[in-house]
Amino acid sequence: MKTPLEQIQNDEGSSFRLLNQKVLAHDFPWNYHYHPEFELVLVFEGRGRRHVGNHLSYYEDGDLVLIGSNLPHAGFGYDALGEHEEIVIQFKEDFLGDKFFENPEMEHIKKLFERSQQGIQFYGETHKKMAKELKKLIGVSHFERLIRLLNIFQELAYSAEYNLLNSLDTRYDFNQKDQLRLKRVYEYVEKTYQNPLNIREVADIANLTVPSFCNYFKKTVNQTFTDFMNEYRINKACQLLMTERSIADVCFECGFTNNSYFSKVFKEIKGKSPLEFKKLVLRK
Repeated sequence: MKTPLEQIQNDEGSSFRLLNQKVLAHDFPWNYHYHPEFELVLVFEGRGRRHVGNHLSYYEDGDLVLIGSNLPHAGFGYDALGEHEEIVIQFKEDFLGDKFFENPEMEHIKKLFERSQQGIQFYGETHKKMAKELKKLIGVSHFERLIRLLNIFQELAYSAEYNLLNSLDTRYDFNQKDQLRLKRVYEYVEKTYQNPLNIREVADIANLTVPSFCNYFKKTVNQTFTDFMNEYRINKACQLLMTERSIADVCFECGFTNNSYFSKVFKEIKGKSPLEFKKLVLRK
Protein backbone atom coordinates (compact mmCIF):
# COMPACT_ATOMS: atom_id res chain seq x y z
CA MET A 1 0.00 0.00 0.00
CA LYS A 2 1.42 3.38 -1.06
CA THR A 3 1.15 6.81 0.54
CA PRO A 4 -2.59 7.41 1.13
CA LEU A 5 -4.59 9.19 -1.57
CA GLU A 6 -6.79 12.05 -0.39
CA GLN A 7 -10.12 12.47 -2.17
CA ILE A 8 -10.97 16.10 -2.94
CA GLN A 9 -14.23 17.61 -4.16
CA ASN A 10 -14.58 21.06 -5.70
CA ASP A 11 -16.73 23.66 -3.97
CA GLU A 12 -20.29 23.65 -5.24
CA GLY A 13 -20.57 25.89 -8.30
CA SER A 14 -16.78 26.15 -8.64
CA SER A 15 -14.03 24.47 -10.66
CA PHE A 16 -11.70 24.27 -7.65
CA ARG A 17 -11.73 24.08 -3.87
CA LEU A 18 -10.99 26.87 -1.40
CA LEU A 19 -10.47 26.24 2.31
CA ASN A 20 -10.00 28.89 4.99
CA GLN A 21 -9.48 27.23 8.33
CA LYS A 22 -8.48 28.30 11.82
CA VAL A 23 -7.65 25.44 14.16
CA LEU A 24 -5.51 24.76 17.17
CA ALA A 25 -2.18 23.45 15.94
CA HIS A 26 -2.11 20.50 18.35
CA ASP A 27 -5.18 19.11 16.55
CA PHE A 28 -3.13 18.52 13.39
CA PRO A 29 -2.03 14.88 12.94
CA TRP A 30 1.06 13.94 10.94
CA ASN A 31 -0.86 13.13 7.78
CA TYR A 32 1.47 12.53 4.84
CA HIS A 33 -0.68 12.08 1.72
CA TYR A 34 -1.03 12.95 -1.94
CA HIS A 35 -3.73 13.84 -4.46
CA PRO A 36 -3.87 14.60 -8.20
CA GLU A 37 -4.89 18.19 -7.49
CA PHE A 38 -2.30 20.96 -7.29
CA GLU A 39 -2.35 22.76 -3.95
CA LEU A 40 -1.50 26.32 -3.01
CA VAL A 41 -1.08 26.72 0.77
CA LEU A 42 -0.89 30.05 2.55
CA VAL A 43 -0.12 30.13 6.27
CA PHE A 44 -0.74 33.67 7.47
CA GLU A 45 1.73 33.78 10.35
CA GLY A 46 3.41 31.72 13.02
CA ARG A 47 5.81 28.80 12.99
CA GLY A 48 5.38 25.22 11.90
CA ARG A 49 6.75 22.37 9.85
CA ARG A 50 6.63 22.00 6.07
CA HIS A 51 7.01 18.49 4.70
CA VAL A 52 6.75 18.37 0.92
CA GLY A 53 8.08 15.35 -0.96
CA ASN A 54 11.29 14.45 0.83
CA HIS A 55 11.90 18.03 1.95
CA LEU A 56 11.38 18.72 5.65
CA SER A 57 12.02 22.12 7.24
CA TYR A 58 10.41 24.78 9.43
CA TYR A 59 8.80 28.08 8.52
CA GLU A 60 8.93 30.94 11.01
CA ASP A 61 6.64 33.76 9.92
CA GLY A 62 3.92 32.09 7.88
CA ASP A 63 4.43 30.24 4.61
CA LEU A 64 3.37 30.12 0.97
CA VAL A 65 3.92 26.89 -0.96
CA LEU A 66 2.70 25.58 -4.31
CA ILE A 67 2.57 21.78 -4.41
CA GLY A 68 2.40 19.92 -7.70
CA SER A 69 0.04 17.13 -8.73
CA ASN A 70 0.57 13.85 -6.81
CA LEU A 71 3.45 15.34 -4.80
CA PRO A 72 3.15 13.89 -1.27
CA HIS A 73 3.02 16.34 1.61
CA ALA A 74 1.89 16.73 5.21
CA GLY A 75 -0.36 19.35 6.80
CA PHE A 76 1.34 22.68 7.47
CA GLY A 77 -0.25 23.03 10.89
CA TYR A 78 1.69 20.09 12.30
CA ASP A 79 4.10 21.11 15.07
CA ALA A 80 2.90 24.73 14.95
CA LEU A 81 2.07 26.79 18.02
CA GLY A 82 -1.35 28.00 19.15
CA GLU A 83 -3.99 28.84 16.56
CA HIS A 84 -3.10 27.99 12.98
CA GLU A 85 -4.83 29.86 10.13
CA GLU A 86 -4.37 28.95 6.50
CA ILE A 87 -5.96 29.29 3.09
CA VAL A 88 -5.69 26.28 0.78
CA ILE A 89 -6.55 26.25 -2.93
CA GLN A 90 -6.83 22.81 -4.57
CA PHE A 91 -7.32 22.43 -8.32
CA LYS A 92 -6.68 19.93 -11.09
CA GLU A 93 -4.33 20.73 -13.96
CA ASP A 94 -7.26 20.72 -16.40
CA PHE A 95 -9.69 22.58 -14.10
CA LEU A 96 -10.29 25.14 -16.86
CA GLY A 97 -10.33 22.62 -19.70
CA ASP A 98 -7.85 20.26 -21.36
CA LYS A 99 -6.07 22.89 -23.48
CA PHE A 100 -6.57 26.09 -21.50
CA PHE A 101 -3.00 26.28 -20.21
CA GLU A 102 -1.68 25.51 -23.70
CA ASN A 103 -2.76 28.98 -24.81
CA PRO A 104 0.17 31.40 -25.35
CA GLU A 105 -1.14 33.77 -22.65
CA MET A 106 -0.70 30.97 -20.13
CA GLU A 107 2.94 30.19 -20.98
CA HIS A 108 4.43 31.42 -17.71
CA ILE A 109 1.72 29.87 -15.55
CA LYS A 110 2.26 26.54 -17.30
CA LYS A 111 5.98 26.74 -16.43
CA LEU A 112 5.02 27.59 -12.84
CA PHE A 113 2.94 24.41 -12.65
CA GLU A 114 5.85 22.40 -14.06
CA ARG A 115 8.19 23.75 -11.36
CA SER A 116 5.60 22.96 -8.70
CA GLN A 117 6.32 19.25 -9.16
CA GLN A 118 9.36 19.93 -6.99
CA GLY A 119 7.36 22.01 -4.49
CA ILE A 120 7.84 25.80 -4.52
CA GLN A 121 8.18 27.91 -1.39
CA PHE A 122 7.70 31.66 -1.88
CA TYR A 123 9.08 34.30 0.47
CA GLY A 124 9.61 38.03 0.93
CA GLU A 125 7.30 40.56 -0.70
CA THR A 126 5.70 37.81 -2.79
CA HIS A 127 4.48 36.06 0.36
CA LYS A 128 3.18 39.32 1.86
CA LYS A 129 1.39 40.42 -1.30
CA MET A 130 -0.13 37.02 -2.03
CA ALA A 131 -1.42 36.77 1.55
CA LYS A 132 -3.49 39.89 0.93
CA GLU A 133 -4.67 38.68 -2.48
CA LEU A 134 -5.64 35.22 -1.27
CA LYS A 135 -7.58 36.74 1.62
CA LYS A 136 -9.63 38.64 -0.97
CA LEU A 137 -10.87 35.33 -2.44
CA ILE A 138 -13.07 34.78 0.61
CA GLY A 139 -16.60 36.07 0.23
CA VAL A 140 -16.53 37.00 -3.48
CA SER A 141 -18.49 35.35 -6.30
CA HIS A 142 -17.16 32.19 -7.92
CA PHE A 143 -16.48 34.08 -11.15
CA GLU A 144 -14.49 36.85 -9.44
CA ARG A 145 -12.67 34.26 -7.36
CA LEU A 146 -11.53 32.52 -10.53
CA ILE A 147 -10.31 35.75 -12.15
CA ARG A 148 -8.42 36.71 -9.00
CA LEU A 149 -6.88 33.23 -8.80
CA LEU A 150 -5.52 33.49 -12.35
CA ASN A 151 -3.95 36.84 -11.41
CA ILE A 152 -2.36 35.19 -8.37
CA PHE A 153 -0.92 32.45 -10.57
CA GLN A 154 0.51 35.08 -12.93
CA GLU A 155 2.14 36.96 -10.04
CA LEU A 156 3.69 33.75 -8.74
CA ALA A 157 4.86 32.77 -12.21
CA TYR A 158 6.89 36.00 -12.53
CA SER A 159 8.22 36.05 -8.95
CA ALA A 160 11.92 35.43 -8.37
CA GLU A 161 11.39 35.06 -4.61
CA TYR A 162 11.12 31.30 -4.38
CA ASN A 163 12.93 28.11 -3.41
CA LEU A 164 12.49 24.69 -5.02
CA LEU A 165 12.06 22.15 -2.25
CA ASN A 166 13.02 18.92 -4.04
CA SER A 167 15.32 17.94 -6.88
CA LEU A 168 13.81 16.75 -10.14
CA ASP A 169 14.93 13.15 -9.70
CA THR A 170 13.57 12.71 -6.15
CA ARG A 171 11.39 9.64 -5.65
CA TYR A 172 8.38 9.61 -3.30
CA ASP A 173 7.41 5.96 -3.43
CA PHE A 174 6.90 5.57 0.32
CA ASN A 175 4.88 2.48 1.18
CA GLN A 176 2.70 1.81 4.21
CA LYS A 177 5.67 0.43 6.13
CA ASP A 178 7.65 3.63 5.51
CA GLN A 179 4.74 5.75 6.65
CA LEU A 180 4.30 3.89 9.91
CA ARG A 181 8.05 3.87 10.52
CA LEU A 182 8.39 7.63 10.02
CA LYS A 183 5.34 8.26 12.18
CA ARG A 184 6.92 6.25 15.01
CA VAL A 185 10.19 8.15 14.64
CA TYR A 186 8.43 11.54 14.69
CA GLU A 187 6.40 10.56 17.75
CA TYR A 188 9.62 9.41 19.43
CA VAL A 189 11.26 12.79 18.70
CA GLU A 190 8.27 14.68 20.11
CA LYS A 191 8.39 12.70 23.34
CA THR A 192 12.17 12.55 23.87
CA TYR A 193 13.69 15.72 22.38
CA GLN A 194 14.50 16.97 25.89
CA ASN A 195 16.61 13.86 26.57
CA PRO A 196 20.14 13.05 25.34
CA LEU A 197 20.22 11.81 21.74
CA ASN A 198 20.09 8.00 21.58
CA ILE A 199 20.49 6.69 18.02
CA ARG A 200 20.28 3.06 19.10
CA GLU A 201 16.95 3.65 20.82
CA VAL A 202 15.36 5.36 17.82
CA ALA A 203 16.79 2.70 15.49
CA ASP A 204 15.02 0.09 17.62
CA ILE A 205 11.80 2.09 17.29
CA ALA A 206 12.23 1.87 13.50
CA ASN A 207 13.11 -1.86 13.68
CA LEU A 208 16.47 -1.26 12.01
CA THR A 209 20.12 -1.56 12.98
CA VAL A 210 21.88 1.73 13.74
CA PRO A 211 23.77 1.90 10.39
CA SER A 212 20.64 0.91 8.44
CA PHE A 213 18.54 3.49 10.28
CA CYS A 214 21.05 6.29 9.64
CA ASN A 215 21.16 5.47 5.92
CA TYR A 216 17.37 5.07 5.73
CA PHE A 217 16.61 8.35 7.48
CA LYS A 218 19.11 10.36 5.41
CA LYS A 219 17.74 8.89 2.17
CA THR A 220 14.09 9.36 3.17
CA VAL A 221 14.11 12.78 4.85
CA ASN A 222 17.20 14.20 3.12
CA GLN A 223 19.01 15.03 6.37
CA THR A 224 20.71 13.10 9.16
CA PHE A 225 18.71 12.17 12.23
CA THR A 226 21.01 14.33 14.39
CA ASP A 227 20.35 17.37 12.18
CA PHE A 228 16.62 16.62 12.24
CA MET A 229 16.60 16.37 16.04
CA ASN A 230 18.59 19.60 16.38
CA GLU A 231 16.21 21.39 14.02
CA TYR A 232 13.24 20.13 16.04
CA ARG A 233 14.86 21.28 19.28
CA ILE A 234 15.66 24.71 17.86
CA ASN A 235 12.09 25.10 16.66
CA LYS A 236 10.89 24.33 20.19
CA ALA A 237 13.46 26.79 21.52
CA CYS A 238 12.03 29.51 19.29
CA GLN A 239 8.61 28.94 20.81
CA LEU A 240 10.01 29.17 24.34
CA LEU A 241 12.11 32.26 23.58
CA MET A 242 8.87 34.07 22.81
CA THR A 243 8.06 33.79 26.53
CA GLU A 244 9.85 35.23 29.56
CA ARG A 245 12.06 32.15 30.02
CA SER A 246 15.80 32.83 30.11
CA ILE A 247 18.06 31.61 27.29
CA ALA A 248 19.82 29.24 29.70
CA ASP A 249 16.52 27.69 30.79
CA VAL A 250 15.43 27.29 27.15
CA CYS A 251 18.75 25.68 26.27
CA PHE A 252 18.40 22.88 28.83
CA GLU A 253 14.64 22.53 28.44
CA CYS A 254 15.15 21.74 24.74
CA GLY A 255 17.70 19.00 25.30
CA PHE A 256 21.00 20.86 24.88
CA THR A 257 23.68 20.28 27.48
CA ASN A 258 25.55 23.59 27.27
CA ASN A 259 24.86 27.14 26.17
CA SER A 260 27.73 27.47 23.71
CA TYR A 261 26.65 24.46 21.63
CA PHE A 262 23.02 25.61 21.80
CA SER A 263 23.99 29.07 20.51
CA LYS A 264 26.14 27.57 17.75
CA VAL A 265 23.37 25.27 16.47
CA PHE A 266 20.74 28.00 16.85
CA LYS A 267 22.76 30.43 14.71
CA GLU A 268 23.47 27.78 12.08
CA ILE A 269 19.75 27.06 11.68
CA LYS A 270 18.18 30.48 12.28
CA GLY A 271 20.95 32.81 11.12
CA LYS A 272 21.00 34.71 14.41
CA SER A 273 21.90 34.05 18.03
CA PRO A 274 19.24 33.10 20.63
CA LEU A 275 19.66 36.55 22.21
CA GLU A 276 19.17 38.33 18.87
CA PHE A 277 16.11 36.20 18.18
CA LYS A 278 14.62 36.87 21.61
CA LYS A 279 15.12 40.64 21.30
CA LEU A 280 13.54 40.58 17.85
CA VAL A 281 10.38 38.70 18.81
CA LEU A 282 9.86 40.62 22.07
CA ARG A 283 9.94 43.91 20.14
CA LYS A 284 6.98 42.80 18.00
